[in-house]
Amino acid sequence: MKHQLPILFALGTALCWGLYGPTLQHARPGGSPPLGPPDPAGWSPFKPYVGIGLAYLVIAIIGGLVAMKLKGDSFSFSDAQAPALKWGFAAGVLGALGALCLTSAMSTFIGKPQPQLVMPIVFGGAVSITAIHSAISHGSMKPMMAVGILLTAVGIVLVASNTSHGPTHDSTDSATTATSPVDGAKEAGAAIAQDDEGLET
Repeated sequence: MKHQLPILFALGTALCWGLYGPTLQHARPGGSPPLGPPDPAGWSPFKPYVGIGLAYLVIAIIGGLVAMKLKGDSFSFSDAQAPALKWGFAAGVLGALGALCLTSAMSTFIGKPQPQLVMPIVFGGAVSITAIHSAISHGSMKPMMAVGILLTAVGIVLVASNTSHGPTHDSTDSATTATSPVDGAKEAGAAIAQDDEGLET
């Protein structure tokens, strides 16, 4: 029970980041090409990234300063407290680059974005990379950890391939194709009726 609070915060992270991809798909203009210049009514895949940066700015900087004040922390980032800023900045760069890669992943699909494919790769891959980094740092990898990484890879495939999603671009095309014979049959029927009327006269 001593790890209950950290686990709750970790679950909060999973909740927020799990909804990151599905939320980001709405930042893409409908019907715009995934690559190249956007149409006049659209925008590039990286315009939403500015909004992400603003959110980081407001929540991370302002929220961090407020939380520091509430904790009675000093606002010094020099001398002995320099690693807080240095390594915090390094972690922030990784987080921002990760957000940029995720934005690119969600914005470059041909047709509808598919967070159900992207997000399992992101989180399953992140778990595996953390485990590998820990093994390298401590100079050993337990066999069961290797099994866990393998099972994570299997889980990524199973989750990504079996998560339900809306109709894709192809299914829309096939739906259009499926209605075409009906229209053709109606036109053919009308033509036959006209021919019969001509024969009767």
